[in-house]
Amino acid sequence: MKISTVLATKGAAVFTVRADATLSRAVTLLVEHNIGALVVMNEQARLTGIISERDVVRALARGENALAQRVGDVMTAAVIVASPQDDLRSVMNTMTQKRIRHLPVLEQGQLVGIVSIGDMVKAQLDEYEGTIDTLQTQLTKG
Repeated sequence: MKISTVLATKGAAVFTVRADATLSRAVTLLVEHNIGALVVMNEQARLTGIISERDVVRALARGENALAQRVGDVMTAAVIVASPQDDLRSVMNTMTQKRIRHLPVLEQGQLVGIVSIGDMVKAQLDEYEGTIDTLQTQLTKG
């Protein structure tokens, strides 16, 4: 299964924030959309980072005035990304090894979606259920 299949099922909506926004604004967006990460984009609509709940918690632990900080000062700038053609298992492996919960999906440099570890697990379970159904059908016909 490819990442494009996961995006086709879950949708391609991605919530973004600018690096010059405050951490308070990022937290508001996370809560408002009930999500765990925001993709950080620049003025040219290019990915410059990602900010997750973990980044927010770390910033809060470092100082009292954390919510006034800029997203760009707290975000993860070295973003690992996927492409729609990537294999589900290899992306899950990368996410597990690197301890990444959210992975932006880029196609020809353009942001086309984001997948979470939850999306990946659901897709894997759906694939397993399809295999089980096929095998059960074959057994009952045999």
